Amino acid sequence: MSWNFLTLPTCSPVCSSRLRPFLWLALALLAGCTATLPPAPDIPATELSAVPFFAQEDYQCGPAALATVLSWSGVTITTDELNRQVYLPGREGSLQLELVAASRRAQRLPFILTATPQALFTELAAGHPVLVLQNLAISALPQWHYAVVVGYDPQRQRVLLRSGTQERRWESYTRFMASWRRGAYWAMAILPPGQLPASISADSAAIEIARNEPLLAPDTTLQAWEGALARWPDHPDIVFGTANARRQADALPSAAHLYNRLLEHNPAHLAARNNFADLLLHAGCPHAAQAIIAPALATTANLPPAIAATLGSTAADITRRQTVTAAADPDSCLSLTDTAPR
Repeated sequence: MSWNFLTLPTCSPVCSSRLRPFLWLALALLAGCTATLPPAPDIPATELSAVPFFAQEDYQCGPAALATVLSWSGVTITTDELNRQVYLPGREGSLQLELVAASRRAQRLPFILTATPQALFTELAAGHPVLVLQNLAISALPQWHYAVVVGYDPQRQRVLLRSGTQERRWESYTRFMASWRRGAYWAMAILPPGQLPASISADSAAIEIARNEPLLAPDTTLQAWEGALARWPDHPDIVFGTANARRQADALPSAAHLYNRLLEHNPAHLAARNNFADLLLHAGCPHAAQAIIAPALATTANLPPAIAATLGSTAADITRRQTVTAAADPDSCLSLTDTAPR
């Protein structure tokens, strides 16, 4: 399952009152008839006091909240820089899409959490601040606001936020959950390089890293893959993704080690066979490359055309190199293939 971000309206500043008096009365009347909220989380008292604070100006809650989590993750940035990137004057706010894109520009993976309270409080218990979208009014007349969750008091059932102009804004659990639910439980975690959300699964981690890979620097994604590999060392997609990232970083022996390991346990992994064979070819080992790709070529008749074409192209490159270089592979190839399955 992927953590897709939603495209919702922009935020309004928590410090301004744009709602007419009759609407505040309506909100008060509706307060007693809201749907049942999820029970309060069973986590110890938490306050992430090291999370910085950036006070918002006017309608710029998006830049302020994003600066908070980016700065905590190790990015040196100011709200002025983010204002230019994410603030939309015509809408007096920032879309989630803009926050996600700005996170990538800062070389951070934007992890959109599963839309559940459990995911948010799992991150909080792990020491991770979480950027959330709240609707401070009602669905029919929304007042959008971004804040950062940095603490929870189980005894008094309160949630602690970096919000608006308040560095330590306490909201009751029920009030916070109601406003967050009206924001579709949208939440984003931005972590230091190589770290992953505590609430993410191996499958989702592989999907998110791969989805962001074309938009980030190779070193950023390599750190993400390495972090995932340390947590899930036997997950095929994570082993494969890390091998590819290592190869892109010219760490050929360590990439070959992962391809070897993956094929040892998953000999039918065609993408790994193709990429490992291509690595060996470019390392000057065409005969070893041929041995690796040969089992995959036997299956091309039953494969989708695009996959069969990729395997065929790699095989053709190997054949051309073998024609030019009739001699056996150099001894250096043994270090790349000593445990390679055939």
